[in-house]
Amino acid sequence: MTSSASDVVVLDYGSGNLHSATRALIAAGARVELTADPERARTAAGLVVPGVGAFASCMAGLTAVGAPEILAERVAASRPTLGICVGHQVLFEEGVEHGRRTRGLGLLPGTVARVPAPRLPHMGWNTAEPDPGSLLCPEPGEYYYFVHSYAVLDPAPLRTIGAKVTLTEHQGHRVVAAVEHGPLASMQFHPEKSGATGGRLLRRWVCSLDPR
Repeated sequence: MTSSASDVVVLDYGSGNLHSATRALIAAGARVELTADPERARTAAGLVVPGVGAFASCMAGLTAVGAPEILAERVAASRPTLGICVGHQVLFEEGVEHGRRTRGLGLLPGTVARVPAPRLPHMGWNTAEPDPGSLLCPEPGEYYYFVHSYAVLDPAPLRTIGAKVTLTEHQGHRVVAAVEHGPLASMQFHPEKSGATGGRLLRRWVCSLDPR
């Protein structure tokens, strides 16, 4: 199949929210294929990596379908890739859960760790503060739906490489809510569960795949 502006692959590696992400992308105007086929994942105009659950188990699932090599090739070729929730977290260098360190994909600098808040998970609607010019969150004050206990806590390494960073706050602790760097875009929140706000975000990403 030849890639087109709306040609999006959702990577099927056994994660639990693949179908909800697929439906949301279709609603956003993309032609979507849910597949683990390596060639389709490499060549699609856009690749989406959702994820729920533990960092280590998601990395195991991604490794089983050859995702580390596929994503590295996409980044090298400047092909857009979107990570959601744990699919966002695994783009970083490592995740630390219950004292266990798991190597991530290493496509972004930083560590995913437990949010040091008294009440977890961080679940529900929250605002996010984007850097100027951000595609993902262009209007401060919009609400997004979060479900997580772990996140990237320090945005400094991302800013060092020139990434656009969006932050949110949970019980006084600021965490990374979204990142944009070259062909990579990723978010800790769930756009597919964020109603009209998430739908607009996904439409902006799908439209950004069109070079015209």
